[in-house]
Amino acid sequence: MAALWCLHCSSVRLFTSSHVAVYKLLTGFTSRFLRRYTSETSAVDFSSGLERYKDLQNVFRRRLKATYQRFSNIADQSVVCGHHYVYLIQSDGIYRVDRLQSELKPQLVLDLGHFSGGHEETGVEKDFYWTVQRVRLSPQEKHLAATIACHDRVKLSRCVIVRLEGGDFNCLDSQSIIASLGEVFSFEWATDEVMFYTTLEGVRSNKAFRLDLTSSGSRITCVYEETQPDVFVEVALSRDRHILTINCNSRTSSEVLFSDVTTPNSFSVVQPRQENLLYHVEHWRGKLLMLANTGPGHEYQVVQVPISDTSMAAWVPVFTPDPGTVIKDMEIVGDHCVLSAKTPSCHPHLIVVPLKHPKEAYVVQLPSWTCAIESRKPGLADQQDLIQFLISSPFHPPLPFCLYPERGLLLSGTEEGSSLDNQDRFITTRLEACSRDGTLVPMTLLHSVPLEHLRQAPLLVHVYGAYGRDLNMDFCPVQRLLLELGWTLAYCHIRGGGERGLSWHRQGCVKGKQRGVEDLQACLQYIFSSSISSPSLTALTACSAGAVPVGALCNSYPHLMKAVTLQAPFLDVLGSMKDPSLPLTLEDRDEWGDPVGNSEHRHCIATYCPLYNIKPQLYPSVLLTAYSSDPRVPLTGVLRYSERLRRAIHDHQSKKPQSDCDLAPNVVLNIQPGSNHLGPEDFELMLDEEALKLAFLYTEFGLAPPRKTKRFIRTNRDQ
Repeated sequence: MAALWCLHCSSVRLFTSSHVAVYKLLTGFTSRFLRRYTSETSAVDFSSGLERYKDLQNVFRRRLKATYQRFSNIADQSVVCGHHYVYLIQSDGIYRVDRLQSELKPQLVLDLGHFSGGHEETGVEKDFYWTVQRVRLSPQEKHLAATIACHDRVKLSRCVIVRLEGGDFNCLDSQSIIASLGEVFSFEWATDEVMFYTTLEGVRSNKAFRLDLTSSGSRITCVYEETQPDVFVEVALSRDRHILTINCNSRTSSEVLFSDVTTPNSFSVVQPRQENLLYHVEHWRGKLLMLANTGPGHEYQVVQVPISDTSMAAWVPVFTPDPGTVIKDMEIVGDHCVLSAKTPSCHPHLIVVPLKHPKEAYVVQLPSWTCAIESRKPGLADQQDLIQFLISSPFHPPLPFCLYPERGLLLSGTEEGSSLDNQDRFITTRLEACSRDGTLVPMTLLHSVPLEHLRQAPLLVHVYGAYGRDLNMDFCPVQRLLLELGWTLAYCHIRGGGERGLSWHRQGCVKGKQRGVEDLQACLQYIFSSSISSPSLTALTACSAGAVPVGALCNSYPHLMKAVTLQAPFLDVLGSMKDPSLPLTLEDRDEWGDPVGNSEHRHCIATYCPLYNIKPQLYPSVLLTAYSSDPRVPLTGVLRYSERLRRAIHDHQSKKPQSDCDLAPNVVLNIQPGSNHLGPEDFELMLDEEALKLAFLYTEFGLAPPRKTKRFIRTNRDQ
C-alpha cells in the first residue's frame, strides 16, 4: 500500500502465492535479506572496545546464520506478473518464466554480473555486486525497467531499461539493455515508449524527468523542478494505471500534479500546496479518490473530487474513521476502497469501503499477532477485483493473504492458513502506559511465556518516535531468535511517531520532543511495575533519530536500563540543526525546530539533546554503530558523543572511593565503511553487525552463551 509512501520517503534520519513455479536459490531471502556485495574498503579506524566480544560474536554469528536459513523460503514480493511472463527477482539478476509453460527453465532477463565493474563511478578498478531494488513493466510488456544498487564508500545506483521481445526467449542478450540512468529514485511507465522518473541527488529528490524511447535512441526531458529545499518529489501510477502523478511533499504540505497516461504531455495540479494540508491521490471511475488530513483533528479521511474540478472546494468526504482509528494507507480495488488502519492499541486491520455505498463500510479483522501489513503491487495481468498482501510481526514470517472486497472474502495463501511452523508459542500483548501529562502511550509486548513469568526474562526495548513514522515491526530473524532464547521484546510507540495518527506526530515534534522522552520513561516504569523484567536485565535499542529519546533518557534516568545499542545514531541535534550546510538541516526544521532563528527552539533542543546533556554519573553500557560516509548522520557527532560519554564515566568513577566504585560501563564504538544509513546490504557483514549486538548484550547482562534450549543463566558478573 503506497499512498502515504511519498510523504515518508523523504530523506529522514532513519524502514503471494502464484500458480507459476517460483525458482529460488538455495540461500533464499534473495530480495530481502541475502543481498550481497564485496568490498575491500575499510573505515578509518575509530572503532574501539570490540575485541572483548569477539568469541561470543562468533557464537551468535553461527546461530543467526542458521536462523536466517530456516526462513529462507518465506513469502516475499520478489515476483512480478506480466501479460505473458512471470518475472523472478533473484540475487544474480531477474529471470522470467512463460505463464503458459512454467515447466521450462527460467530465462535470465537482466544479468547483474554485467554491472560488476564499479570504475565508471569511482575511478577505481574493482568489482561491485549489485542488487535489484524495484521493477516496473511497460503496459504491453515491451520493456522492463529496474533500479539496481550497491553500497561501498558511497551508494551507487542506476535504472536499467531492458527491451523485451514479446514471447521469444532466445532473443534476449546483452544488446537488450537500451538505456541506463543514474541515481533514479522513483519511476513509472506511462506508455510502452514513455517513462517518468525522479532522481536522488544526495538525500534530495527535486526533479522529475520524462524518458522517450524512439527508433533512433532515447530522449530525456525535465518536466518538473522543485525549488523548495524541504519538498521531496516522487512519481507514482494509480493502481488502475489510468493516471500518473508527480507528488511533491514536505512534512507539512502536499501538491500533486496528475496526467492521463494515454496523453502524458501535460500535468494539472490537484490542489496548490498550503501549509498543514496533506493529501494523496488515487483514481476511480473518472474521479480522484484521496486521503486528506481534512478529517476531525486534521487526521486522514477519504474524499473524492471530479477530475474536471479538483480544487479543495469541490472535495466531498466519502469515509471518516471512528475516533481513535487511524488510517495508514489506501488502495482502490474495483469499486471498493481498502484502507489499512490501526486501532488505539496499534493493532492493524483493514476497512473496506464500498465506493457506491460508503455507509456500508466493514472491518476485516487480522490475526492478533499482526504487526505489519505490506501490499503487493498488482501485475499487468493480475485480477483487479482482489488485493494481495502480506502480514507479519517481528517473530512471524510474512504470511500471504488475498482479499476479495466485493464478497468480503479473506483467503490465506498458505495451506490451512498457517505458516511453516507453529506460531502459538509466542504471545502478543498490547499495553498502555500513562505518561507524565496523562496521555496513554501504547506498547506492543512480545514474549514466549505468560506475563506472570517474565520477572527474570531479559528485555529488549525498541523505540523510534520521529517524523511521524511507525516503529518498524516487520518480521526479523534476529528478533525471532531472541524470543526463542527467552527474551521479551517491547515496542514503545511514543509520540513523535505516527502510530496514533498525525496528531501523535505533532505532539512529539519541535517543542514537544521532550514528550517522547517522558513517554519512553513511562513505558519502562509501567513494564517494571508489572513485574516484567528489571532494569538490570533491560536494554534499549534504536536507530537513527530513535537515538534521541534513548540518549535523552540515558542522561536523565540512566538507572532504568543496563545497556543500549544504537545504529547510525542521531545524537548531536543542536549542532546539526545549527549547521545549514548539512543535507537535512533545512528540511528537518519542521521536525526539530530552528535553533538559529528561534531562541525558544534553541532552548528546547538544548534541554534534551543527548550530546549536550552528558554529565558525570553511572551510565548504561553503550554500543554505537555508525557508518563513515553516512550522509544523514555525520560521523563527527557520533565520535564527539562517545568521547564525552567516556569522559563523563571516567569522571564519575574517579570521584568515588575505590570500595564504592561500580563496575564501569563500556562504551563500544563500531565504525563501518559505507554510506548505507540502514546498515550493510552484504549478508555476511550484516551477520557480523547483528552478532556483535547480541554478544554485547549477553556480556553486559552477564548471561551465559545460548545453548540449544531457550534458557538464560546469570553468571558471576552480576551476582
